[in-house]
Amino acid sequence: MRGICTLSPGVPGVSERIRVVSVLGRFLEHARIFVFGNGGASEYFIGSADLRPRNLRRRVEVLVPIHSAQHRRRLDDLLEWELSDSTAWTLAADGSYARPAGAASGGDGSAQARLVAEAGASHVEVSA
Repeated sequence: MRGICTLSPGVPGVSERIRVVSVLGRFLEHARIFVFGNGGASEYFIGSADLRPRNLRRRVEVLVPIHSAQHRRRLDDLLEWELSDSTAWTLAADGSYARPAGAASGGDGSAQARLVAEAGASHVEVSA
């Protein structure tokens, strides 16, 4: 999601299973992947844009279900890269953000750097 996050992650009995990670880097773009656990029968969706109120009021936004096991694995990889980004900020229950000690924006541990490297390995040009 983009914008201000109003979740309070890590609150016992309420949101202890929720983690909010903020990836800031060279690109504003981010994955629009939605995975719902659904009691062990995970459901995957990709979307056209952020599900923000202004987007839902003024335009048509689309979520598409992903059924292919191969594509779900790829989405899992992308989510894992973003959620384990060593340069990302993590939201605490008190509303403060913290970054791992020694983390630098856009470093080798960033999801964005990993995607750029992958695109380069695929001979896809990425412009700055």
